[in-house]
Amino acid sequence: MISDQNGEFSSPISSASSTVQRMPSLNALRCFEAAARLEHFGQAAEELHLTHGAISRAVRAIEDELGVALFERRSRRVFLTDAGRELAQAVQEGLERMRGTCARLRESAANEQRLTLSCEPTLLMRWLLPRWPAFHRKLAKSHPCAHIHLVAGGGPFSFSDGIDLAIRRDDFTWGDAVHADALFAEKTGPVCRTELVKRWFAPKQELRAGTPLLHTRTRPDAWRTWSRITGTTLPEQPRQHQYEHFYFSLQAAIAGLGVAIGTQELVREDLRNGVLAAPLGFVEDGSRYCLLARSPAAAGSVHELLLKWLLSVSSKA
Repeated sequence: MISDQNGEFSSPISSASSTVQRMPSLNALRCFEAAARLEHFGQAAEELHLTHGAISRAVRAIEDELGVALFERRSRRVFLTDAGRELAQAVQEGLERMRGTCARLRESAANEQRLTLSCEPTLLMRWLLPRWPAFHRKLAKSHPCAHIHLVAGGGPFSFSDGIDLAIRRDDFTWGDAVHADALFAEKTGPVCRTELVKRWFAPKQELRAGTPLLHTRTRPDAWRTWSRITGTTLPEQPRQHQYEHFYFSLQAAIAGLGVAIGTQELVREDLRNGVLAAPLGFVEDGSRYCLLARSPAAAGSVHELLLKWLLSVSSKA
């Protein structure tokens, strides 16, 4: 049987609840804090854009609530009592903590709303940007005030340079201080214009002698790595066709200038549209693309939304 004692107003639980309920209002405490700090009801009223009477009534309400005098009123002036000074210190400390917390939360929210994402140039142009409108729709729906600024960049970087997130291939060491989420494995293979396959590839799916191989300064070992992994002997080159960036070598292949080492993700649309062909397929070269950040993605953040979206589009490959 449950005792009726637990429901009595005089019980400890009821008394504690009553005490909490009798807490002076925050508005009244703000009025008291200003009056205590300035020791002047009129100046407190001006600061808070209230009337002198509103300040006086707020202070009187707290005094009635607590059963103590907070001010001594003498000759149109007010002076804090000992109880008033004690309450003033507590209220000032509490308000300061609230202001500080609000400022930190506001700054944190503002920083999250403006993120800079650095992405390797070729991946940015040929893989991320064509898919970006789909992510924009998701971002606008869940974080309408957020914005992600895209910048092109490859290799090592520093978060101190204003970069919040980065997509990089793990062909360099980024250290333990960086958090990495793997997106997809890199798969490479020779690609060329579809109508030129018979000119540059033998029936046994081998590269013909004299086939122009397109190289790039940003991936100088691409052909050698593919050759080593597949055990394929590269044809001798009368001269080397070298381009400044990986993107340019792929564009040269599309233009019919030779055979480039392409990555499956970056040429997927060209293969689907029939512009390029990959007669020998693709093989993993041991590297992978990752999303890099200072720390793991927080639940509900723009960072988490981006990561989940990147993983979803990667899995559809």
